[in-house]
Amino acid sequence: MIRRKLMPTRTLEPGMKVDQSIIDRLGRTLIARGAVLDEYVIHSMMQLGIMSIYIQEGEYDPLDDEKKITPIAKRNIERLHTEDPTKVTLSASVRERVAEGIQYIYNNTESEGLADATNSIANDLMDAIENNDAVAIDINALKTSDEYTFKHSVDVATIAMILAKQQGLLKQEIYEIGVSGLLHDVGKTKIPLEILNKPGRLDDQEFATMKQHPVFGYHMVKARGEFSEQVCLGVLQHHEKINAKGYPLGCNESQISKYAKILSVADIYDALVTERPYKKAFSQRDAVEMIMSMTEELDMKAMKSFLESMILYPVDTIVELSNGEKAKVVRNNPYYILRPTVVGIESGKIYNLGEDLSCANIIIL
Repeated sequence: MIRRKLMPTRTLEPGMKVDQSIIDRLGRTLIARGAVLDEYVIHSMMQLGIMSIYIQEGEYDPLDDEKKITPIAKRNIERLHTEDPTKVTLSASVRERVAEGIQYIYNNTESEGLADATNSIANDLMDAIENNDAVAIDINALKTSDEYTFKHSVDVATIAMILAKQQGLLKQEIYEIGVSGLLHDVGKTKIPLEILNKPGRLDDQEFATMKQHPVFGYHMVKARGEFSEQVCLGVLQHHEKINAKGYPLGCNESQISKYAKILSVADIYDALVTERPYKKAFSQRDAVEMIMSMTEELDMKAMKSFLESMILYPVDTIVELSNGEKAKVVRNNPYYILRPTVVGIESGKIYNLGEDLSCANIIIL
């Protein structure tokens, strides 16, 4: 059971967990509820003049919130409850097989079995999408590996395949974009480890080296003669931008392949929400907002498919609202990914965050 305790900022210690969200004047989350404090964050709060905050003591038990649901809230939840679109799910055995396969690919880039291993994973992902006619994805549900490169490659492939399906691409194209997603970072195996694993910002020379990984990957994949030109172009162009300010070639919108435009959105989103040694993970909400702001860089068709495919707040999730109330998600709106319909678990009040103007100033924290 979690208890709240108000503590002066100067008495906080690293490892404590925050029990409130710290919001700036623009409504942006500076520190998310549930974040674990470190010395840097504590020092930053003191500099911002935050004199005290609530911290969590004990462990969160979802049943604690479920017990607070009042009869009127329960009636409204049952009346409005709308199941999410079918999401991609991977069984434990498939996750294990995919994890082993992706590790093999990135640890054996010169192996004759690389194409077979890649195709095997793509087949598993394709089956997972087709078996339950999945049209959406909850990125937290994949969990194929704890190692960034392996997990990222599978995440990007899966997201890209769902976006391709949303766009109505042919089955073979959906499959191929999965292959391209699995291999999109294979060129990083040619980048020196001291650059790849540097725990801080890369200098200009190091970044110039890093920006060559799509070229390395393209030549590695192309030279095998086992992958289509579109797969190879997806690997080469996944960091290109429609305003011609991407890399490695600075391609404009008309020069960027269909696969690469989709892979770019998937790649950026997954990189944002994943913690790395040199950066904290962005919240899913903040990552989506950043994607939405990149209209000059990302293909609008790919962005629209992304916004209609991602589920940030699965139905039945209990969330905290900026008005201080906890609420249960009862329906997602594909056109307002950040603003589902929720019901206050104690008040029973219905918040249609996506369409009701009276809820315009309320956000999910």
